[in-house]
Amino acid sequence: MGLSEGSAAFCRGPGVSAVPARCVGVLVLLLLGIWDARAQSEFQTSSVYLWKTGPWGRCMGDECGPGGIQTRAVWCAHVEGWTTLPTNCKQPDRPDNQQSCFRVCDWHKELYDWQIGSWNQCRPVLSRSHEKPVECLRGEEGIQTRDITCIQKSNGVPAEDVICEYFEPKPRQEQACLIPCRQDCIVAEFAAWSECSKTCGNGLQHRTRHVVAPPQFGGSACPNLTEFQICQSSPCTAEESLYSLNVGPWSACSVPHSRQIRQARKRGKNKDKEKDREKAVRDPEARELIKKKRNRNRQNRQENKYWDIQIGYQTRQVTCTHRNGKTAALSFCKQDKLPITFQSCVITKECQVSEWSEWTPCSKTCFDMTTPKGNRTRSRTIKQLPIGSESECPQLEETEQCVSQGDGVAPCITYGWRTTEWTECRVDPLLSQQDKRRGNQTALCGGGIQTRETYCVQANENLLSYLNTLKDKEESQSQSKSKASAAPLLSITFEITASRPVDRTLCTGPLPSTSQLCHIPCPTECETSAWSAWGPCTYESCDDPQAKKGFKLRKRRITNEPTGGTGNCPHLLEAIPCEEPSCYDWRIVGLEECIPDNEKPCGPGTQVPVVVCINSDGEEVDRQLCRDAIYPIPVVCEAPCPKNCVLSMWSAWSSCSHTCSGKTTEGKQMRARSILAYAGEGGIQCPNSSALQETRSCNEHSCTVYHWQTGPWGQCIEDTSVSAFNSSANWNGEATCSVGMQTRKVICVRVNVGQVGPKKCPESLRPETVRPCLLPCRKDCIVTPFSDWTLCPSSCQEGGMTVKKQSRHRVIIQLPANGGRECPDNLFEEKECEASPVCYSYRWKTHKWRRCQLVPWYVRQDSPGAHETCGPGLQARAITCRRQDGGQADISECLKYSGSLPSLTQTCQIPCQDDCQFTNWSKFSSCNGDCGGVRTRKRALVGKSKKKDKCKNSQLYPLIENQFCPCDKYSAQPVGNWSDCILPEGKLEVLLGMKVQGDIKECGQGYRYQAMACYDQNNRLVETSRCNSHGYIEEACIIPCPSDCKLSEWSNWSRCSKSCGSGVKVRSKWLREKPYNGGRPCPKLDHVNQAQVYEVVPCHSDCSQYVWVTEPWSVCKVTNVDLKENCGEGVQTRKVRCMLNTVDGPSDTVEDYLCDPEEMPLGARKCTLPCPEDCVMSEWGSWSRCSLPCNGSSVRERSAESLRQPDDGKSCPAATETEVCTLNKNCYHYDYNVTDWSTCQLSEKAVCGNGIKTRMLDCVRSDGKSVDLKYCEELGLEKTWQMNTSCVVECPVNCQLSDWSPWSECSQTCGLTGKMIRRRTINQPFQGDGRPCPSQMEQFKPCPVKPCYRWQYGQWSACKVEDAQCGEGTRVRNISCVVFDGSIEDVGKVVDEEFCGEIEPIIDGNKKMILEETCTVPCPGDCYLREWSEWSLCQLTCVNGEDLGFGGIQVRSRAVIIQELENQHLCPEQALETRPCNDGQCYEYKWMASPWKGSSRTVWCQRSDGLNVTGGCLVMRQPDADRSCNPPCSQPHAYCSETRTCSCEDGYTEVMSSDGTLEQCTLIPVVVIPTMEDKKGDVKTSRAVNPTQPSSNQSGRGRTWFLQPFGPDGRLKTWVYGVAAGAFVLLIFIVSMIYLACKKPKKPQRRQNNRLKPLTLAYDGDADM
Repeated sequence: MGLSEGSAAFCRGPGVSAVPARCVGVLVLLLLGIWDARAQSEFQTSSVYLWKTGPWGRCMGDECGPGGIQTRAVWCAHVEGWTTLPTNCKQPDRPDNQQSCFRVCDWHKELYDWQIGSWNQCRPVLSRSHEKPVECLRGEEGIQTRDITCIQKSNGVPAEDVICEYFEPKPRQEQACLIPCRQDCIVAEFAAWSECSKTCGNGLQHRTRHVVAPPQFGGSACPNLTEFQICQSSPCTAEESLYSLNVGPWSACSVPHSRQIRQARKRGKNKDKEKDREKAVRDPEARELIKKKRNRNRQNRQENKYWDIQIGYQTRQVTCTHRNGKTAALSFCKQDKLPITFQSCVITKECQVSEWSEWTPCSKTCFDMTTPKGNRTRSRTIKQLPIGSESECPQLEETEQCVSQGDGVAPCITYGWRTTEWTECRVDPLLSQQDKRRGNQTALCGGGIQTRETYCVQANENLLSYLNTLKDKEESQSQSKSKASAAPLLSITFEITASRPVDRTLCTGPLPSTSQLCHIPCPTECETSAWSAWGPCTYESCDDPQAKKGFKLRKRRITNEPTGGTGNCPHLLEAIPCEEPSCYDWRIVGLEECIPDNEKPCGPGTQVPVVVCINSDGEEVDRQLCRDAIYPIPVVCEAPCPKNCVLSMWSAWSSCSHTCSGKTTEGKQMRARSILAYAGEGGIQCPNSSALQETRSCNEHSCTVYHWQTGPWGQCIEDTSVSAFNSSANWNGEATCSVGMQTRKVICVRVNVGQVGPKKCPESLRPETVRPCLLPCRKDCIVTPFSDWTLCPSSCQEGGMTVKKQSRHRVIIQLPANGGRECPDNLFEEKECEASPVCYSYRWKTHKWRRCQLVPWYVRQDSPGAHETCGPGLQARAITCRRQDGGQADISECLKYSGSLPSLTQTCQIPCQDDCQFTNWSKFSSCNGDCGGVRTRKRALVGKSKKKDKCKNSQLYPLIENQFCPCDKYSAQPVGNWSDCILPEGKLEVLLGMKVQGDIKECGQGYRYQAMACYDQNNRLVETSRCNSHGYIEEACIIPCPSDCKLSEWSNWSRCSKSCGSGVKVRSKWLREKPYNGGRPCPKLDHVNQAQVYEVVPCHSDCSQYVWVTEPWSVCKVTNVDLKENCGEGVQTRKVRCMLNTVDGPSDTVEDYLCDPEEMPLGARKCTLPCPEDCVMSEWGSWSRCSLPCNGSSVRERSAESLRQPDDGKSCPAATETEVCTLNKNCYHYDYNVTDWSTCQLSEKAVCGNGIKTRMLDCVRSDGKSVDLKYCEELGLEKTWQMNTSCVVECPVNCQLSDWSPWSECSQTCGLTGKMIRRRTINQPFQGDGRPCPSQMEQFKPCPVKPCYRWQYGQWSACKVEDAQCGEGTRVRNISCVVFDGSIEDVGKVVDEEFCGEIEPIIDGNKKMILEETCTVPCPGDCYLREWSEWSLCQLTCVNGEDLGFGGIQVRSRAVIIQELENQHLCPEQALETRPCNDGQCYEYKWMASPWKGSSRTVWCQRSDGLNVTGGCLVMRQPDADRSCNPPCSQPHAYCSETRTCSCEDGYTEVMSSDGTLEQCTLIPVVVIPTMEDKKGDVKTSRAVNPTQPSSNQSGRGRTWFLQPFGPDGRLKTWVYGVAAGAFVLLIFIVSMIYLACKKPKKPQRRQNNRLKPLTLAYDGDADM
């Protein structure tokens, strides 16, 4: 609406004429807006919804390869992400949801693979900032790419990447790289100037330099390598020659015209000669002879199919050259003899080879992906050997890896390690040196070590044999079609047999361990309890009482079961014959109250005993069983009447004085009672003291003790009666093969006497004499079958070789046991190999040289002085390959085995009429060992030469040559280092008095060796035998033997730390000797200096072992004796003794300290002796037990009885007494406590292995005191602790090493530095405190010194052009045999060629000897290139000394030499050549500068190895070489300073102008300070002295200081202000001092007389005090 109203308003404007135009414009705008809005909305709708696709799914299909289909999800989505209807998106744009694909299967892996291209050039990444840094530090970051495609292996056709990605992810296609900083060309310094090119007149001299590093990465090119300058000599007297004879290069070798053409030319001339020749040979026999000779010559020539030698000719131009380089007529070059312009040559022919043969079958005929692939080869043969060609023949044989695949391919044989059974566990290898004496003990046990052997077998032997069987069956089934249906092969049965061993090198897997720790169970000793008390006299068996024969028995029980059953324990029962045995008896446990007779209140009476029925073991049984026993009668007693004597109750019977009764000993025991109150008047008096004691006999049985004694169990013998016993039954957890019987001897023994009749011992308790036992299974020896025979040499034998032997072996994998079949004796067999064929050796046979072939006459005839039948030529010869026996052989054999091909052509000379002809030189005559003697060689003239006078001139043509014989003197000298100390092999010696058990001897006296070299008088290396030396210096040496840590034996166990309850006891070992030389280390010691090893075990002391025993209290002795009545307060005593407690009661008195002092009863006490009329009470009974817990609320009580009633009017005291139960006073809590674990306890016969840690229970009272365990047991407290636990003491396994390997081949075949090495490996690493492995696992020994020989080039001769001044000439060199010491540094010394006779002539790896080559002699005025410089050092591309990985590069260069300045335009370009190299180094380039000389100095660039160069250093960092001032310092006394500004000399001050430049130098005053010598001198001002002039004060009387207060700018210097401030401060200080000195002092105050207390310092040991 706004728009329409606006437009309407716009239309109703003031002017009418304007209306139509305005309205039309508005309408047009309106329509455009609507159209734009509609288009925009359509665009928005279409762009709001987009098609989305998911990833392609897996390729599905029935078959592998193309034809599969894969699908993906396609949906329509809003730009914000939510899914919408497909109709909202444009249907034509909908992506496909299905496409065809290639379905990949596993077997495609062999068909397809990634083809990876090489990395492209590194291209720079677009830099973020366009500005490049001024100085390049590292380089520019770049990126490089490569092409990666998936291809078919067979034809290289590209395939889809998906196929290869199925097996292996696609390798990356791009990587970051570095474009290094540009590197300019770097050149060395110029060499010295050459000599002047002319000896007279004006010439040129030059100097050159070479390239050190080429320009790289866009660096600037090399500067000129040559500099020239004009040089002048004395003026020339003769005229200078302007022309030179110049020889051009030889043309290519041309084939002479064919015979027909030559004959046509000659035909006319030679007709007459032919007729004459025919006439001469008309005889047919002669013709036949000539024909045969020609045929024979042709055969000898051997026009071999491998080479066809054609001799051609080549020519060259000879020109006369002017100094300016232009050619002139030959007549200008005045020379009598011109150079030869033709020569014979060999037509070059390249090598020709046949097509490749088919590939041979794969060497690996089985299928297996894990083992290496096989190989297949193809070959080709030489059709034409190269003649005169630089290039060699190509490779004739090609090998590639291959894999056999397909249905018919069998799996490969695989090999695996097998092991023999473990040997018996042995402890003795673990013993240390100090334990060796225990090695004789057969009963060692505990941790040990056992070993086994390993051998290699075919792992899948059974599978392969099964597959072969299956294959054979299938073939036989297919052949026998008569059968309708064959039974299917349902199962595979393998016979379990040991596999045959094969060569150990075939097994590649890790070697199984050959030793392991093991454990021999330690025998448990039988432990028994103490003897019980003797029992009552009883029958042998209460079930069958016989007559009156009885026994008293005492028993003990087994507290620790021994290994092997109870048969190894001592006897557990002892018997004493006795009379009147009974099985059951009454035991009096107490007496009832004394009841007076006749119901009187007091007087004599009886006490009825309280009894129980017990059996012979003392156990309470039913009272009915004692019906036959005599019932105890009541005991007579007395109930005291008033005023009667009162006695206490009888005490308990004491322990018996003897355990038995004999002739001299009789057992007695006694009891006593004491007087409690004396009698009054009229009362019954107390008895005398003898009536207060009673004695009776005890242990009346005799001392003859008998017991059954058992012998050891005999051998287990098979029991046929138990044949029905199942053979697979288990016996004590072990499989048994049969059950046998064991017997033992049982006899009756009288103690301390010996064997007696069996009737003396109780028959019913006789131990068994027979028991069943298991017979262990027989173990037969098991050995593997014999291995295959080792292979005999399949290749042929060189002549004179020894007869080889082949062997086979087998391995024992189970040793026999328990009577099994024994092992065979022969485990190794060997036999001689059949004679192998003798090797054919091959040699080149050279045939006679053919006739010398000259350059064709039609070429030569125009040359001056040429003769048709003489001159230089070439001749060829045939070569064949022969066996050593002379038989023909293929040429390929000689190419393989006979070294390089002999030369096929040689230069020859057909002598002209004037030439002298000689025989060849003979060999030199032999030297007969005469020092300084002469040997000669000769030649003779041949033919017409004998008659020519010039040939007889011995000066020009000598016929004899002499040579001095060498004076051989030889000297030996040692070279190289000493070898390691090497022990003599194969000897086991006695070490420290004991044989080394199972160990290789590792120490003792050995020898070390140093190689000897032999030199002749010319310091040339020769065979050591020339110096009468066997090649070594030997020196005895000692390998110190390792000594183990030595400890003392165990000390005795200490006493138990507690006398009651659980404590600990300790024993220890002390260090006797520390280990050295790698001996077994000491166990971890307890303290720093107390080298003790402790063992701590808990121990238990029986709290009732020692007891306090009291006698009855004595009569109360009244202290204030009333003469009338013996009564009142007094004291009574008793004896208290500490006694050893036994099962029969306390026996022997011991020292009091053994009993608990806190528990000691009182030995004296106060008492009251009742008067006759008083009440008499018995002794207090024991206190009742306090009820738990002890919290103060409970009480305990004790009671007494009234023994005598008092007189009337008197009463008895209270009969009971109570006491509050107080914790830790009379009431206690009890609880279990557990001790710490002991150290790991091993058997006495064990070194290590499984042991036991023990701890003990202790009963602890609430006051912390240990008490008898019965207190805790009575309370029924819970015991949750484990008292024993197993533990392991780590076994000290010594390091076990393999034998030394055989010595290796020498590292060098000749020379001084050859080494032989032998190694050993660790078979068993050390464990625990075992002896560690030595560090030396390899030993070296120098090889005997042998001289090295090689062929070596001599120096090239100077370039020589025959019969001309310049042009193409030749230079030659020879080869010589040199001896050297094998090092790269040794250049070698020339020796006779016969020393190199067996060495193929190869120099620098090249068989082709180049002894002559063309060269160029520049003509005067020519501009030419010098020879190549030496290759530069190998240089890497580096930044800050770090290699960037571009590899090394070397460079060489050729500089241009100018002889005439006018010919500069004819000069070639200077040349540069680079090559990659290894072993490069990083070099740095730095600016160097000399000290300043005036205002200049020398600045140059230097490489880090000290070479001065041009280039390489950064120009922007170049130091200044000039420091002159601009403008120059022209003022008097001014000079140019280091800062390149003008300064004044000393003694003058600078006056500066307004623009900062020096205006003038002003003289400053001088202060002269007089010295001691110049006492008269005073201070005065003098004029300044010119510092450049010598001082007038020569005597040195004073020193002159120049004070310059003004600076160069005319202002005061800073030090002037400092001096002024210092002077001001000094002035204030002086004024203050004067004031203080003049001030009047105050009177001192009176001193108080109070002394200061001294301060006591306690020294606390601090050093600062």
